[in-house]
Amino acid sequence: GFSLNNGIGDLYERITALPADKQAEIKADIEAVYAVRPQLAMVNSDKGITNLHVPSDVIVDASMPAMIRDSGKMWGTDGQLHDAKAVIPDRCYATIYQAVIEDCKKNGAFDPTTMGSVPNVGLMAQKAEEYGSHDKTFHIQTNGVVRVTDSQGNLLMEQNVEAGDIWRMCQAKDAPIQDWVKLAVNRARASNTPAIFWLDSSRAHDSVMIEKVRRYLGDHDTSGLDIQILSPVDAMKLTLERTRAGKDTISVTG
Repeated sequence: GFSLNNGIGDLYERITALPADKQAEIKADIEAVYAVRPQLAMVNSDKGITNLHVPSDVIVDASMPAMIRDSGKMWGTDGQLHDAKAVIPDRCYATIYQAVIEDCKKNGAFDPTTMGSVPNVGLMAQKAEEYGSHDKTFHIQTNGVVRVTDSQGNLLMEQNVEAGDIWRMCQAKDAPIQDWVKLAVNRARASNTPAIFWLDSSRAHDSVMIEKVRRYLGDHDTSGLDIQILSPVDAMKLTLERTRAGKDTISVTG
């Protein structure tokens, strides 16, 4: 049967097996809902594909920059650009894009011919962070508590959950973190470019990462280098300021 987790495109695909009159009836019901609900941004206006058709058709780090480049607009059912509202259920992504939007409102569009670049050093090795989260992602069936323990049964963390929640855990091994810090230092040295670690001391995960970053920076010669640790919002604001001035800035994210 149809699974809403696969997007409404799954429903459209499944009803093709039904008689034409039944297909028309179901499609009419869907269109009636669209008519009274807020308009949906379209992935493909010509084919009637909304951003709810397939879960992966709208990806925050691809779709948000595109929307911002188009002055906060996305495509509507009429094939025209319209003002759009983005709902991002994540404290980090939501705040950094809000900072970009506010900057563009104040300073206007970026000029590709004069703006600086932002090379990235990401923490990905050995399935670090979200790159190894697939087997640690669960669709919670009942209200309760998720507990994470070590091999001896000691509690590492716990979180209250409700039925229908999507719960995901990430992890990063120490060796990749050390290598990540080394790569950031090497990149800053080789290109003579300031580097910013995007980490928020008020977040439990990031506070641990900050401790490790500071420890492993001590293993390298950082003399003469401009290396900072800033919250994602502050890192974004400083990077935007430098980018508009035509200066390059290395983003170190994990």
